[in-house]
Amino acid sequence: MGNKYSDDMLGTMSMGRLLAKLSIPATIGMMVNALYNVVDTIYIGRGVGALAIGGLTISFPFQMIVMAIGMTIGVGSASVISRNLGSGNREKAYRAAGTALSVSVLIGLIIMIGGTVFLDNILRLFGASDTLLGYARSYLSVILLGVPLISFSMTSNNLVRAEGKAMIAMISMLIGTVMNIILDPIFIFVFQMGIKGAAIATVISQGLSFIFLFYFFVSGRSSLKIKTSYLIPNFILFKEMVLIGLPAFIRQAGGSVLAVIMNNVLLVYGGDLAIASYGVLNRLLMFILMPIFGVVQGFQPIAGYNYGAEKFDRVQNSIKLSIIITTSMATISFLAGILFPEFFINLFTTDEKLISLSVNGLRRVILFIPLIGVQIIGAAFFQSVGKALPSLILGMSRQIIFLIPFVLIFPYFMGLNGIWLSFPAADIGATLVTLAWLLKELKSLGILHLEKTEKVIS
Repeated sequence: MGNKYSDDMLGTMSMGRLLAKLSIPATIGMMVNALYNVVDTIYIGRGVGALAIGGLTISFPFQMIVMAIGMTIGVGSASVISRNLGSGNREKAYRAAGTALSVSVLIGLIIMIGGTVFLDNILRLFGASDTLLGYARSYLSVILLGVPLISFSMTSNNLVRAEGKAMIAMISMLIGTVMNIILDPIFIFVFQMGIKGAAIATVISQGLSFIFLFYFFVSGRSSLKIKTSYLIPNFILFKEMVLIGLPAFIRQAGGSVLAVIMNNVLLVYGGDLAIASYGVLNRLLMFILMPIFGVVQGFQPIAGYNYGAEKFDRVQNSIKLSIIITTSMATISFLAGILFPEFFINLFTTDEKLISLSVNGLRRVILFIPLIGVQIIGAAFFQSVGKALPSLILGMSRQIIFLIPFVLIFPYFMGLNGIWLSFPAADIGATLVTLAWLLKELKSLGILHLEKTEKVIS
């Protein structure tokens, strides 16, 4: 009975209450996860030094690739599952879940092996100088061992949210993050393992999340029945997942490509310290964006389920309410960053040059961050309802279509400040494109709702 309620509430519960029920646990989980990244960088910056933050920054594009693959499988399968639960096709939903879980582990193993073999080549490509290479190698060589666990956990959390159990996903993230925050200082300071200790703490913590999620599925607590036969990858379902999840991959992989370009451009215009500064700013941006993505994770199963159930008025309401919430959250973060930049930067380091560089960067990077809610919700909507093309384009818009070209062009005229100003310029461009597409879709949903209402009346 409880599983049925989890499914049915997506189409019946009041929108404000439903969005809160699904978004608040996801938002808490994402905030805690973002807090881990911030605290991890603080420990490394204060325990090892400013250049160690640079080494961490060099490693980050690889981690983003892993997250991109996990998000692709997770978001794509979540869309398939939500829509099929909404239309009553549970068998297809179960097979999609099994395929997603098995493929995520398989791909994780391939990445782990390939990354280990070509580690130094990858780090050089990612912008590692001779100074930063040792730090980056120490960190990423350990992280690679946990890639299959990270990939499984990311995919699983999306599946859990797709069946309306956001609290389980939140607990999973809390387990990994809280343990990481606890273990970090032990390995860094007590065992004096430096940046490698931070990586070991991360892998152990992700292993605990993996155990929790694995038990959730095999214990029967999930409404998604995972039989052994369902774990054999279904190519047709996998193809559908990849097509739907491709925008998530492009957005995340685009972030990885952006980070590689940023590292190399920063090395030219600012050196190792500028790369470290970007590492600090990137962590702060993640802390701003992660709560917004928490709302997105609550929004997506609602939009997908109600679209599949042809409840178009509820889809419209979910879009509008989600945009209001995410814009408010982004505005609060903007005000905090503009008014108190020194406070946030001082948390990471005592290096005066790094502090000055990062304060200057932060004030420029977040200039138009309040617009980001429209862009993220718009792209997530098209993804949730299985409209691959607009989702793909909107997913690419901020980082690939606008930001990467700006990062390559602006510094030629404005130096290091040009790199920082590329971010607000990209926010404006991506939001305008998303808004135009989203308004058209909202109008279309209104027409579909009116037609359905007229049929019911007649």
